[in-house]
This record gives sequence, C-alpha cells and structure tokens, in this order.
Amino acid sequence: MNSHFPRIITLLRKERGLSQKKAAEALEISQALLSHYEKGIRECGLDFVVRAADFYGVSCDYLLGRTPDRSGAILSMEDIPDPEAAGKENRFRGSLLPTLNKKLIANSLNIVYDVLQSCNNKAVTNEVSGALNAAVYKSFRILYSANEKNPQGLFAVPERLGKGLADAAQNVAEANAACLMAGENAGELEGIGKNEPPALSPELLTERYPLFANSLFNLIRNTEARMGVSTQGKKEK
Repeated sequence: MNSHFPRIITLLRKERGLSQKKAAEALEISQALLSHYEKGIRECGLDFVVRAADFYGVSCDYLLGRTPDRSGAILSMEDIPDPEAAGKENRFRGSLLPTLNKKLIANSLNIVYDVLQSCNNKAVTNEVSGALNAAVYKSFRILYSANEKNPQGLFAVPERLGKGLADAAQNVAEANAACLMAGENAGELEGIGKNEPPALSPELLTERYPLFANSLFNLIRNTEARMGVSTQGKKEK
C-alpha cells in the first residue's frame, strides 16, 4: 500500500466526525486494526480498500492517492470551464474591486502564457505554471482554513505545513524557471536556446497586446506599490 492511503482514510474519518471505534465498526474490523492502517503500520487487502471506498463514497483511486478527484475522474481539456463562462460562479456581489483585480490578473496571464508559448519550452511553461499554482493554492487555503469547521480533507498537506511547503514549491519552481530562461539546465530540465529569449518592451507589449497590456502595467505598478516602491522606482519612506 502506498503512503497516501493511511493519510486519506484518516482524513475521511475525521471529516465525517467519526471516532476510530465507530469507523471500525462500520468497516467491520477491529479498532486496533484500523489504527494500524491509519498509521501505516500494516497494509490492508484489496477488499478493505473497496469497502472503505464504498463507505466514504469515494473511488479506490482517490483512496490510493492516484487522483485528487473523489470520484476518480481525470480532467481533460474539455472538462475545464472557460474562466469567462457565464453563471453564478463568475459573478461578484457588491464591490467592483474583486472584478477589477480578477481582470487585471486574467489579462496579465494572457500575456504571460503567450510569451511562454513563444519560448517553445515545455519545462519553462511547467515551472512558471507551478509557481502560479502555488500562489493560488496559498491564497485559497487562507480563505478556506479561516473557518476551522471546514473539512481539511480537501488538502493532502496538513494545515501547519501547508504554507511552508507551498512557499518552498513556489520558490523552487521560480528558481528553475529563471535558470531555464537564462539558457541553463536545471537538473534534467533543459534550458531555452541562446536565441530564444523573448524580446520585450513596454512599446512591444502595447503593440502586441493592445487589449491586455494596460492590465499588466497596472498589475506591475500595484504590486510594486505593495513593495514600497513608487511609480518613479524609488523606495517610499
């Protein structure tokens, strides 16, 4: 049995608010045996995996850590909705600020990924995406974990480790991306060629991305303002 199984069955039990005794009774095993399974001391048979999957209403693949989707589904391109898809999930209530910030980020990402495509390097795209994913992960987990009643079974990493490990993953991805973009290899990842770095400037960005460039420029200014840097590039006192 892999290392994911003990952690996932423990999280699912706690998510249900069940004691080991109650869960063991429902799963038709002793509490001691369930404790061993949850601690990874003993490995269970396939029959128990199926029984646990049925009891918790998840797939065997989810229990074994093979997919993050509880039903066992694997996302394809067609399964991912367009960010601008209509519906209540895409509407903001009250303030215009969330809508403005969302557009700044989404428009800026259009430029980022177009530039990545021009680099024609899968490794660079993966590393930049990894850094961006980590940033979204950290932000969402702050929101999700504010209410201690929300089930933490959504996350594989314990809450106290979440931010530190996400920071580390983001830093590694950014370091790899910087190395690759400099034309150097990062471990087994091959950097871009010497003639492949994109030629960019404010003028070129405005010309190539007339709809999105201003969003990127605003995002840069807003972020640097949070760093304490004025629009003139001087540190604010």
